[in-house]
Amino acid sequence: MLDIKFVRENKELVKENIKKKFQDEKLGLVDEVIELDKQIREYKAKGDVLRQERNVISDEIGALFREKKVDEANLKKQKVVDINNELIEIENEETKLASELRNKMLVIPQMIDDSVPIGKDDTENVEIEKFGEPIVPDFEISYHADICESLGGLDKESAGRTSGNGFYYLMGDIARLHSALLSYARDFMIDKGFTYCVPPFMIRRDVVNGVMSFAEMDAMMYKVENEDLYLIGTSEHSMIGKFKGQIIKEENLPIALTSYSPCFRKEVGAHGIEERGLYRVHQFEKQEMVVLCKPEEAMDWYNKMWSYTVDFFRSLDVPVRTLECCSGDLADLKVKSCDVEAWSPRQKKYFEVGSCSTLGDAQARRLGIKAKGEKGNYLLSTLNNTVIASPRGMIAVIENNVNEDGTINIPKALQPYMGGKKVISFKSKK
Repeated sequence: MLDIKFVRENKELVKENIKKKFQDEKLGLVDEVIELDKQIREYKAKGDVLRQERNVISDEIGALFREKKVDEANLKKQKVVDINNELIEIENEETKLASELRNKMLVIPQMIDDSVPIGKDDTENVEIEKFGEPIVPDFEISYHADICESLGGLDKESAGRTSGNGFYYLMGDIARLHSALLSYARDFMIDKGFTYCVPPFMIRRDVVNGVMSFAEMDAMMYKVENEDLYLIGTSEHSMIGKFKGQIIKEENLPIALTSYSPCFRKEVGAHGIEERGLYRVHQFEKQEMVVLCKPEEAMDWYNKMWSYTVDFFRSLDVPVRTLECCSGDLADLKVKSCDVEAWSPRQKKYFEVGSCSTLGDAQARRLGIKAKGEKGNYLLSTLNNTVIASPRGMIAVIENNVNEDGTINIPKALQPYMGGKKVISFKSKK
């Protein structure tokens, strides 16, 4: 959410930013919020005049009573009552307008960074850099679900009976590989100096509204019936919400956290749920990184964070590339974002395994997260990035480590988490 003072003083700049995000339907909101802000300030000014007048009259009443001018004093008291009634009406109207203003401000997108490429949607995202040599083996790689099933590691049929489409059972060594990836990701980030955290997996609506846009919420979040609680779509939601309404001492910055959670998503929209595989599902697990820092340090952290995800996948012998998200592909709260994509030797192309974003003070403003410095309090910048979301990240590991016979080589970094096992093989039938 932008500062209304900024909108008031930079109306055309805010409109230009909306155009860059191809959201012209929101252009009228800028004039609407400026007009609402004007009305609120007028009511405030009128209220200040009335309060000053009430104070003067109150002093006069005291003097009149001391002079035994009771009738005149009572007339003045009635005037105070009238002023109080008028103030109640003004304050009620001010509250109503402030609520309307906030609701409209929540829909106006955050100002994007000047370095963000302009484009309408994700088809216009820009490749930045490749890491590792994308290799296509001289044998045909099976679909990841078929590989897992052949190794006794995936059962979507049973999950369909218990939960419906978009769910799965992971079994045996495939389930163990899934857990090993998350455990390795946890330790990988702890070694980078991040503090490990397991957050609540449900949050209240006011936190949801603080960390994401309404459109994202409707497309992603599951609501718990008859409760003011939502299942999280990523642990970032809980992790940022942890600091709601807090004033953090500047000497405690930056705050760098890595969090584990299951994630739940409706996946409403064009992509939908993947029928057979594990790429787009309703439930998955994720290791995330979240940073709260001074605004001037945000871009340095942004570059460090996406590089950690690159380093993580490269340590698993998975080639990756970074992709700069264009203006039209940025969620409304994001200032700048890039995707990390892993190489798929089966598809002979890259696919998304992580996303890194800096959100400026958007979440901090919505949730009231500030730092206390020498020159007073100020809003913090917040950033988030995926270390790994599995089973999607597991697909990348499987495809880049599968052998011609369908067995899977376990990357060296994961072997300690797999009891020293080096290969996932077919189980002998008894």
